[in-house]
Amino acid sequence: MQTTLRLMALFGALIGLFMLIGWVVGGLFFDDWVTGTIVFAALAAVINFASYFYSHKIVMWSYKAKVVTQADSPRLYNVVNKVCLKANMPMPKIAIVPTPTPNAFATGRNEKTAVVAATEGLLTALTDDELEGVLAHEMAHIKDKDMLLMTVAATIAGAISFAARMAWWGSLGSRRGNGNALLLAVIAITVPIAAILIRLAISRSREYKADKEGALMIQRPLALARALEKLEDANRRRPLTQGNPASASLFIVNPFRGGGLMTVFMTHPPIATRVRKLEQLADQTGFIG
Repeated sequence: MQTTLRLMALFGALIGLFMLIGWVVGGLFFDDWVTGTIVFAALAAVINFASYFYSHKIVMWSYKAKVVTQADSPRLYNVVNKVCLKANMPMPKIAIVPTPTPNAFATGRNEKTAVVAATEGLLTALTDDELEGVLAHEMAHIKDKDMLLMTVAATIAGAISFAARMAWWGSLGSRRGNGNALLLAVIAITVPIAAILIRLAISRSREYKADKEGALMIQRPLALARALEKLEDANRRRPLTQGNPASASLFIVNPFRGGGLMTVFMTHPPIATRVRKLEQLADQTGFIG
């Protein structure tokens, strides 16, 4: 029920933000606020439908993730299967992202459509214990149905940013008054920020929870802590060059790097804080592996 309510809130936010863009664009280009609002509301409805049923496929496509079998990647398959047995969960599909940057994400509408994706770099950067910690984190997202929320949020954020950007570029060729153009510029800047804030509202707390639940699944909080430190360092040195930053919240650590004000809008909690919480969990439970 909680997941459903959050999903409905995301869809409602998308419709509202798109209608705002349509209201401005309609008035700027056609002197018709109503038509612009209706058109963009309809566009939002289409994106809602597509993001619910196809967002996981869009994410997989954007990162060129390829579903593999046990024969294709026995190490990855066996580690995921080991985690599933410990968590009493069904085996998801397994995918590999062709990039040396070590990272992982989970996506899918439910457990039946769930996919756990690991980059090629993840398999070379981590030990088996550390890899198990990362994949347990992703399985915790699946267990809590986080992947639907975060995948839809990523799709919504990308769509909103694209719509605002297109509206802004279109305004540059408009002969309408400078006042309208200025209003559209404000909308083009603030609406994508609102989309980012929507993602932040569901992303950070879910990462802490997935860290804890994943660590408890394998009873080795420190293995996940070591993996997070390695991934943070590797992604800082070699950020991901493919995909959309709007989907950064799907990954176990932020695969993209930005400077300046963008650090305020990070989708993930600080790695140092996540590691400290895992160390505290190890002390509390006696699980020190």
